[in-house]
Amino acid sequence: MLEEGSLKDHFQSSDRFGEGAILWFSKILSGFLLIAVLVIHLVVNHLVVSGGLLSHQQIVSYYQMAFIPAMEIIFLIVVVTHALLGLRSVLLDLKPSNKLLRVVNISFVLIGLAAITYGIWLVVAILNQG
Repeated sequence: MLEEGSLKDHFQSSDRFGEGAILWFSKILSGFLLIAVLVIHLVVNHLVVSGGLLSHQQIVSYYQMAFIPAMEIIFLIVVVTHALLGLRSVLLDLKPSNKLLRVVNISFVLIGLAAITYGIWLVVAILNQG
């Protein structure tokens, strides 16, 4: 029989930054969105186009459709968000100090913003070629 309070001794709790409900939900939601947008991306880019792959000029023409740039930007944001939240979860398993976790959080936000900004710039550059 377990003594009262003995289970508590097996679980360490502290005031560390962790994966709260909002980050956990964001990771789960981005995973589902990633699957949905990936399917749309693959179908549109590989099944709808005759021959399966697009040439550069076909991509420029393809991006002139109103919803394609939006879909590609959403895909980019979802992939970057999901990847960085997943990597952060792996790092949380290593139990970093609060100070190191703060550096990781800031770094991942900056890396994510840089990747998304660069990706959006590429979409705009392709749009401007058409």
